[in-house]
Amino acid sequence: MIDHAHDLASVHEATERLLNALAGMDNARSAEPSRLPGWSVGHVLAHLSRNADALVNVLEGRPMYADAATRDADIERDAARPLDAQLADVRESWERFRRAAAVPADWSRTVELRNGVTDTAARVPFRRWVEVELHHVDLGLGRELEDLPAEFTEREIAFLADRFAGHADVPSTLVTDGTRAWHTGRETGAGSRPEVTVKGARADLLGWLSGRRDGGALTVEGGPLPALPPL
Repeated sequence: MIDHAHDLASVHEATERLLNALAGMDNARSAEPSRLPGWSVGHVLAHLSRNADALVNVLEGRPMYADAATRDADIERDAARPLDAQLADVRESWERFRRAAAVPADWSRTVELRNGVTDTAARVPFRRWVEVELHHVDLGLGRELEDLPAEFTEREIAFLADRFAGHADVPSTLVTDGTRAWHTGRETGAGSRPEVTVKGARADLLGWLSGRRDGGALTVEGGPLPALPPL
């Protein structure tokens, strides 16, 4: 069962880790490349701030973004700001999200995200947690997928496996770290074996599923490593 209050507390901790990691760096850091192709550190931080505001919109029943072009333009507009302005925006936008989440509401209600995707309101704090944890890694500050909280990693693997489940272009796949297993890809008949089995450490599984690692550290049985659609 999803505990939105627990996830909100986890977002707070993750946001503080991120801000502490960036504290004391000079403005030149904001212009340096991140690990995301075409994005600087400033782009990642601008995205984190605008995503927090977008999730406020979701919680308050408005469209997440006006449209894709506006989303992209807002990130470009804010990416070149000095680092201190970026960090203030990350903190202040988180506070706006926290306040919106503190308003009494029906957390079982369905909300709409980007591109017509829907989810329960209770899962919105976890979605924000995902943004903060994974983009902290993307910033290239020394935090790696192996450093992420174990609970977070397990839940995000399950979330991504579920996201690709039933996708016609992904073979039926068993994903396992040797202790837990997740199923993704095309559906098979009852009792059928998966077409492919992918084994590895949880950090490597998360890296492959989230598009942050090429899967070279994984063991694959039954065929090549499945190519996953972009997130």
